[in-house]
Amino acid sequence: MSLLQAARKRHSTKAFDPSRKIPDHLIAELRELLRLSPSSVNSQPWHFVLAASETGKARIGKAAEAGYPYNLTKILNASHVLVLCARTAISESHLEALLEKEEADGRFVNADAKAGQRGSRLLYSNLHRYDLKDAQHWMEKQVYLALGALLLGAAALEVDAVPMEGFNAKVLDEELGLREQGLTSVVLVGLGYSGADDFNAKLPKSRLAAETVFTEL
Repeated sequence: MSLLQAARKRHSTKAFDPSRKIPDHLIAELRELLRLSPSSVNSQPWHFVLAASETGKARIGKAAEAGYPYNLTKILNASHVLVLCARTAISESHLEALLEKEEADGRFVNADAKAGQRGSRLLYSNLHRYDLKDAQHWMEKQVYLALGALLLGAAALEVDAVPMEGFNAKVLDEELGLREQGLTSVVLVGLGYSGADDFNAKLPKSRLAAETVFTEL
């Protein structure tokens, strides 16, 4: 299946078949897709919590019980549920860890290249920390880049998925102890296979026409 075919086929799953589980090798591919996702200046300001057990999914489901009950069954019936988290601060330790990993992976041909990467990343991180004062928003943008990679990747692997913003982040952060780790939940993703009640699977995809969304210069 080509990427374009996957994009045309995918839909936001409204009901999962609880009897069908995603094979481990596909979950491994999806995990790697997330890990390889792009981010501004390779900042990687994220963490991903994966739940496959009934107990784990129930813990995540607590964040949907009050106010978002329509998402609870999606969470509980999915094969797997991912919590995509963002860091709550751009710490110096994280920036240094990124730099050391890049060096270990052979990204720098010499000391000047390493210094250049440090300076470039500091330029952008300091811009958002101190000038624009939108560091949290900037980091969450990077999480949504990972979300896009995950959704398209899942479709290419013929795994159904649904992103969910309808949940209580405060409840979930407390349940998973995210705040103590310097993290906060941003978006949930249910993964699995479409069930009989998934009405959205039967509907035609609808997007604005190309001439409406593209301008050629």
